[in-house]
Amino acid sequence: MFLLAGSGWLQAADLPETVRFPSADGKTTLTGYVFMPAGKGPHPAVVMMHGRAGPYSTLRPGQHDNTNLTARHRLWGRFWAERGYVAVHVDSFGPRGYPAGFGKHSYGSRPPEVSEQQVRPLDAYGALAYLRSRPDVDGQRIGLQGWSNGGMAVLATLAPRPPGLAAPTPESGFRAAIALYPSCRFQEKQDDYRPYAPMLMMVAGDDDEVSPVVCRRFSEQVKRRGTAIEFIWFDEAHHSFDDPGKRKQSHEPNRVALKGALDAAARFFEHHLAGR
Repeated sequence: MFLLAGSGWLQAADLPETVRFPSADGKTTLTGYVFMPAGKGPHPAVVMMHGRAGPYSTLRPGQHDNTNLTARHRLWGRFWAERGYVAVHVDSFGPRGYPAGFGKHSYGSRPPEVSEQQVRPLDAYGALAYLRSRPDVDGQRIGLQGWSNGGMAVLATLAPRPPGLAAPTPESGFRAAIALYPSCRFQEKQDDYRPYAPMLMMVAGDDDEVSPVVCRRFSEQVKRRGTAIEFIWFDEAHHSFDDPGKRKQSHEPNRVALKGALDAAARFFEHHLAGR
């Protein structure tokens, strides 16, 4: 089973393709890692947004390329590719001089040039434009997925007035989005927040980095406004429960949450992107 596999993914044939494309900020050239499905397409696609630690594994410090993506990001990239999606994982931090990402509880000291509220949505829309330029991608079936800080970027990207997209709709922007264990405090304060496309949010009950209670409250507020949002709470799971490494998966609730998240994500994008 591929979920807990490690070294086998580092064979040359399995490495994602490295691509570069402009952010919608008009000044940054982003690095992306593309996981390809079988067949000619056109395929549905997924834009993947990393969390505050960045896209690269700490097992090989200083190795910031497609051979050293974290096991979690490789897991999800392969997961989508095996289900027929083109998946592009976007490095928002490296091109801006922070390839190693940021430490736990460092939110207040992070530089504004990597803001998940104002900057990273522009990266998401840059990736959307890049995918729409590819003949093997169906430009009307592209979803967005983010983890933690990247999940916060998902919320900002799907806002009624997001950076980088005027008058957003599922046709002009993303068709659907998945946010895993984001902080919801910023959007909770916005009385008119409604994601312009369907959203799936999944949180960890024992999260020590962000508050799942705030996200549950926020999702309930959004539902009362008549917006399509699904919310899943995984009891006793930890932040980054979908990291397939032995340390994280030694906790039984994380194993349950990982399987549940994969099943829920597959179902959600199959409905909204793949049309099945």
